[in-house]
Amino acid sequence: MKLTSKTIEQLLTAHHLLVAQPTGDQTFDFLHYDTRQVKENTLFVVKGAFRVAYLDKVTGVTGLITAEKLPVDLPQWQVTDVQKALSVLSMAFFDYPQNDLWIGAFTGTKGKTTAAYMAFEILQHMTKQHTALFSTVDRITGSKPTDKKKSDLTTPESYELFKDMRQAVDNGMTHLVMEVSSQAYLKQRVYGLNFQVGGFLNISPDHIGPNEHPTFEDYLAHKMMLFDHAEQVIVNAESAHLPEVIAHAQQGHQKVYTYSKTGQGGEYTYDSLESAIHESRLTVAPCDLPEIAGTYRLNLPGDFNESNALAALVMTALAGAKHADMVAGLDTVFIPGRMLSLPIPGHGVAFVDYAHNYASMRALLQFAQRQYPDGQVIVVVGSPGNKGVSRRADFGRVISEFADTVFLTADDPQYESPLAIAKEIAAHITNPQVTVKFEMDRIQAIQQAIALAKPHDIVIVAGKGEDPYQKINGVDEPYVGDYAVVQNVSKKNNR
Repeated sequence: MKLTSKTIEQLLTAHHLLVAQPTGDQTFDFLHYDTRQVKENTLFVVKGAFRVAYLDKVTGVTGLITAEKLPVDLPQWQVTDVQKALSVLSMAFFDYPQNDLWIGAFTGTKGKTTAAYMAFEILQHMTKQHTALFSTVDRITGSKPTDKKKSDLTTPESYELFKDMRQAVDNGMTHLVMEVSSQAYLKQRVYGLNFQVGGFLNISPDHIGPNEHPTFEDYLAHKMMLFDHAEQVIVNAESAHLPEVIAHAQQGHQKVYTYSKTGQGGEYTYDSLESAIHESRLTVAPCDLPEIAGTYRLNLPGDFNESNALAALVMTALAGAKHADMVAGLDTVFIPGRMLSLPIPGHGVAFVDYAHNYASMRALLQFAQRQYPDGQVIVVVGSPGNKGVSRRADFGRVISEFADTVFLTADDPQYESPLAIAKEIAAHITNPQVTVKFEMDRIQAIQQAIALAKPHDIVIVAGKGEDPYQKINGVDEPYVGDYAVVQNVSKKNNR
């Protein structure tokens, strides 16, 4: 919808953001924050490391939203927080699409994507393919192939968030499942957005560094902000820091839906029946959400995924899903880049997973080791540059606990040296029995790891899953993806 001067003033004032405004009346046909996307008669939001010179070769900007007045002859609305203003104006520009959607959101250090895909598949059955998904892997706004695109952020910038919601509503979607990261709250990407259900999966140190959260306490505080913006909330009773998490959840909710494995304190509980290489089975105990009770086949390996399944079951039950929808959804769910396994003739089994922090890596390695107790554990892993610095020490810890050999390699190094990152990980490997190899060409590292493996060994390729690029010096360089590399090796060995 068009944005008028009056609308802009009302929105910014209502959210206590307006500092100063221009005189006169104006109507804008477009809104954006990227000079490369400007159209005629655009209200432009000045954010980040912006320079006035960026406007020199841009035509179409007829007004500005800015934290500091710029020396240009344009009407300017000065605000206290540009990120909040962008969110408020974006939802208005796209005509409040969230009001036409039931929205469920997951947060947590690990498992967000898995739980989101599970809930998405269940709701797809319930709504007859009218559910959208915003995840770390994909953003799905409709049922056509053109309605699916790769994600660049777990939770996109507010402008893209509301734009995609508008696309989903226009495509006839009635429900949305999404991941909400701590960065989304830190960067005000979801400012002003509320959810019907919010699920808190777990918490462990991550995203702590110069460009992210300064401390774990800050990280946890931003994770718990989901409770403040959800009508109903779900909490994993096995989560670390549970007293603090529950106390925050209870501040605005008479009932907190807690879940866990049987005997671990949750109101809604499950038992693991079987955990095999390609699937797992669980049973959920009878409770006051009768649709979730029963036995399920989960189309994913790893007992650690069963906890995520129960979180998805509770969320979708609150959305009105029936038991048949739940059984069908979990039986068919597939998460790109998650727990993909492939036997390599003569070289054991390779697992490819997006695991990118201590908790998810530890769960993955534990499961793989249980499946192949007589083999060596060979790991291929790196760590991103310019973010998640604490992960480097965490990877060193988990490698020390479970690996026999590790190939340290590149994983979205951005502006840092991948070798320097690898050496930082290596400095935290305290087990002298672990063989450490350095290979910055990721494809070569995967190939060498598989070549080293014997028939009963396992190769864990962690970090990128099926990501089609490597982030290097600010550029998304094309990359075939970890699973494709493993598949190519498997084909050669099958000849």
